Amino acid sequence: MTASAAAAGVTWREPIPAGFRWPAGYRAAACLTFDVDAESPILFDHPESADWLDVMTHQAYGARTGIARLLRVLDRAAVRATFFIPGYSAERWPAICRAIRDAGHEIAHHGYLHEGAHGATLEEQEDRLLRGFASLDEVLGVRPTGYRGPNWELTWETPGLLVKHGLTYDSGLMDADHPYVLATSQDPGAPTLVELPGHWALDDWEAYNYLPGITGSGVIASPADVLARWTLELEALVPDGGLFMLTNHPFVSGRASRAVALGQLIERARAIDGLWIATAGEIADHVATLDLEPVVHRRPDLPRD
Repeated sequence: MTASAAAAGVTWREPIPAGFRWPAGYRAAACLTFDVDAESPILFDHPESADWLDVMTHQAYGARTGIARLLRVLDRAAVRATFFIPGYSAERWPAICRAIRDAGHEIAHHGYLHEGAHGATLEEQEDRLLRGFASLDEVLGVRPTGYRGPNWELTWETPGLLVKHGLTYDSGLMDADHPYVLATSQDPGAPTLVELPGHWALDDWEAYNYLPGITGSGVIASPADVLARWTLELEALVPDGGLFMLTNHPFVSGRASRAVALGQLIERARAIDGLWIATAGEIADHVATLDLEPVVHRRPDLPRD
């Protein structure tokens, strides 16, 4: 900290939080994740779209074409990834979801019909969580340990609900460059989760996705530009010992030139000395072994007139 910053009372954390470390031999980590949304987010937000063949085929591209291409990219790089799968996607596209499982990738929870948590009651959130578990169990025989909120949405009560049903990590909060231990409430001794932070800048949806009148600006980025953006962030995080958490969607990044760019990013990551490329579950399991002080998020008090 500079003298002027100290005099102004400005404080911040060191680049690597106290007590945090990566496994021996590693100085940073990268995690490749895929949200297998397919039709579910559009159906939840726009149920009338079930009657729109054009929109449904746009969303089905990942299941029909993109996932198989991405599995080939991952196989060639000998990299395991984490696939966050809504229960509805598993039910609608069981064969390709089983192919993900059979290729050795981690399966994690992503709601049932990609339902955002904002505005939902605790009971509604719990019903959706349980329905997602049931579908992943029935179709894939998997009980996930990790969760990503659809649209990355969590309420203040969501973390406690995740712990209640045996989940050990969440991925989607955006307040850190390193994984941390998250207290599920402000009560002393509250149960904890491992949090694996992400960010919209490392999400392909914002760069690539466009459906007229539904999502996106209509400006679709070049894969070369996206590759440059993500490479800059990867290379900047490594010296700080951070976590590069990439979020892709098979119906978005499964398209040919985008998958090629992703493969190039993976090759760049593999060439970085001391970079651990691991699944979300592997990273969370490591963090759980560290003696980290839980982070307690506090709901802000709105100013009164």
